[in-house]
Amino acid sequence: MKLLPRFVLLAAAPFAIAASAAQTTPSPALLILSKADHALAIVDPTTLQVVGHVPVGDDPHEIVASADGKTAYVSNYGFGAFHTITPVDLVAQKELTPIDLGALRGPHGLMFQEGKVWFTAEAAKAIGSYDPASGKIDWIMGIGQNRTHMIYVFPGARRIATTNVNSGTVTILEKVEGRPGPPPGSMPPPAGPGGPPMGPPSVPPGGDWQLTNIAGGERNEGFDVTPDLKQAWTVSPVDGKVYIIDIDEKRVTATIDANAQRANRLKFTPDGKLALISAGPEFVVIDVATQKVIQRMATGHGSGGILVQPDGARAYVACSPDNYVAVIDLKTFAIVGRIQPGGNPDGMAWAVR
Repeated sequence: MKLLPRFVLLAAAPFAIAASAAQTTPSPALLILSKADHALAIVDPTTLQVVGHVPVGDDPHEIVASADGKTAYVSNYGFGAFHTITPVDLVAQKELTPIDLGALRGPHGLMFQEGKVWFTAEAAKAIGSYDPASGKIDWIMGIGQNRTHMIYVFPGARRIATTNVNSGTVTILEKVEGRPGPPPGSMPPPAGPGGPPMGPPSVPPGGDWQLTNIAGGERNEGFDVTPDLKQAWTVSPVDGKVYIIDIDEKRVTATIDANAQRANRLKFTPDGKLALISAGPEFVVIDVATQKVIQRMATGHGSGGILVQPDGARAYVACSPDNYVAVIDLKTFAIVGRIQPGGNPDGMAWAVR
């Protein structure tokens, strides 16, 4: 996401902000979902004021904004009960017609990459992409793991990573242009009339995908990819450990005993120096270079989504049971503000026009 030069946040003393009457959507805008209110709160990050609310359908969990910052997309999850993604016109602050995913039930994790909305579908054990230009789901891939929850799509969309909660795995998908040849010693397919052997084309339409499942800690769901795209870090809410996966080698190369029980999300700062974890009532900070926990602080009775400011100065942590989002200064590790977007806040995103 491109950072605008005028993105300068004002220092703020700890305080709570109440929602105001609808105002013009700022740029950048902080987007926060309220699961209890089935709504999206649009927040001005310079003042931490809520400037508008938009209904987004049942059980909204994750949100992502388009590259131009004009549209947001919200997954309607319901543990598989629902099968829609709700788009929002951020300029008009208006809910648009939901995208019906059909049999791809339980959409959750979202990412906007290469002009498309990429999503997980837990109940279908699959992932897919939606093309806003054509208004169609243009790609689906079965993962075959239980509760495929979060997704990261690499630039170019030729590599994808997902976490699968109940399987305790991370799946890395890589696009390949050729189809693997027959196993050694096997008989070639019969020849066609006067031509070469018959069989599937060496390059199937649209290419093929190679999937690798990597054990990543029991019930892992929160994960992120380092800014240099070389590692994926995922955290287990059961043993509290962080599992570091080398993307190219497709294996766990190290673990960190972060004692992050009840871990929900993990996010890197834009410079890649810190890994931030929402772990129940705690906010845990790891120095990436040393792989050591350097900060542990209380944020409330529980926590969910994490979002890092594009300039890396602040983190936003959704303290869902307490109905607020904590604003944390990443230099002092102090809570410098609280945003009240509505009941049970969780998923967050930036929108920059």
